[in-house]
Amino acid sequence: METARSVSFITMGCAKNEVDTSRMRSHLIKAGYSISEDPEAADAVIVNTCSFIQAATEESIEAILDVADFDSVRSGRAHLVVSGCMPARYGDDLASEITEAGAFVPCSKEDDIVAIVDDLFDLDRSELGCSGVELGREADPAPVSSYVKISDGCNRFCSFCSIPYIRGRYRSFGYDEIESRIDDLVRRGSREIVLIAQDTGRWGDDFEEPRTLAQLVGDLAERFPDTWLRLMYIQPEGVTDELIEAIASHDNVCDYFDIPFQHVNPRLLKLMRRKGSIGEFDRLTRRIRARIPDAALRTTFIAGFPGETEEEFEELLDYVSECDFDYIGVFPYSREEGTHAFELPGQIDEDEKLDRAQRLRELADAVCAARISERVGSVRKVLVCGEEDDGQVFGRAMCQAPDVDGVTYLDAGSVGEIVEALIDETLLYEMEGSVSPCNDVL
Repeated sequence: METARSVSFITMGCAKNEVDTSRMRSHLIKAGYSISEDPEAADAVIVNTCSFIQAATEESIEAILDVADFDSVRSGRAHLVVSGCMPARYGDDLASEITEAGAFVPCSKEDDIVAIVDDLFDLDRSELGCSGVELGREADPAPVSSYVKISDGCNRFCSFCSIPYIRGRYRSFGYDEIESRIDDLVRRGSREIVLIAQDTGRWGDDFEEPRTLAQLVGDLAERFPDTWLRLMYIQPEGVTDELIEAIASHDNVCDYFDIPFQHVNPRLLKLMRRKGSIGEFDRLTRRIRARIPDAALRTTFIAGFPGETEEEFEELLDYVSECDFDYIGVFPYSREEGTHAFELPGQIDEDEKLDRAQRLRELADAVCAARISERVGSVRKVLVCGEEDDGQVFGRAMCQAPDVDGVTYLDAGSVGEIVEALIDETLLYEMEGSVSPCNDVL
């Protein structure tokens, strides 16, 4: 079916939203719609929103209002669609506040995007000679590095987090579905697949015949031996010996562990409805290092959680000053209505939260930069990702995740190659490397 109608996407928030946009985009392309990179010229604009924290909600609202002010939308020539976390979180209240939108699509309805957009254009597929949408394969090139979701939702109900209320209960995607998605991306040019979820480590435990993330990683690594696989968002309990072994025993699985701790004080962790302690976290990192000495470790911490005393914050600073992590994400606590922590006593002043987050960020940068500088003189596999405007080639080593860990600047290489590079210099999170004459080494 051909429609001659164009759709443009504006995606807010995290990589998981990028995956959802890609899926909706794919459905629309296969249904005959074209994708426009210019929202102001499109017949429909889909703003895929994020509402994880208040700042993300505000950014999403700003994007929605910007689109609502397009001449094409104000004149009625084009339609505004709001999808993702905001419709899931705020429901009918959102529709009464944003009257410019022609449709609201919560996360659970995103696979119905074709029918929703058809309805905006009064398209009847039965009259066009097709009773449904035949989902084939895309022909467009895929990004060098692509995200693939292996599950959705979350059962943890951490006291600061709105995700379970937005995304619902945890549900693993089947192996065949994941494999098919990766196969399509690899066929179209992806050299790295980043496996993501709200709680990656739980994959498979909700199946009638439970499976493990380690089994998934092992099967995919053998199915796609020329493709990098990277795991993100593994809760501490999900880092099992079986998973460590699966990562260690496959050369194409990045030796990379992204493990959010959020804090180290047991009292605050309990208030966060999480588990852990300094001792438990140290034992976890030692287990990883014992099997994979050169593994890259990332974690995240929240500063200014309700009731956090100056002494407890100092405890966190002391831990970071001596910890064994390559990368540390830092976030000031965001008070989210509807979460358990919203009602906790001891809410901390906004300026104090920002000050603590800044102090923690500066310390983390100093600690991590020193660790990254130790890579000088080592040889690293680097996936060539692109060129700057001035022609400077850049890529990412296995120890650098997309969007968060910096890049490696190279003196040679073509996009999509995996090369060996001698690391000559580092600057905070960036690295510079000289490429060996032998390219595409995976």
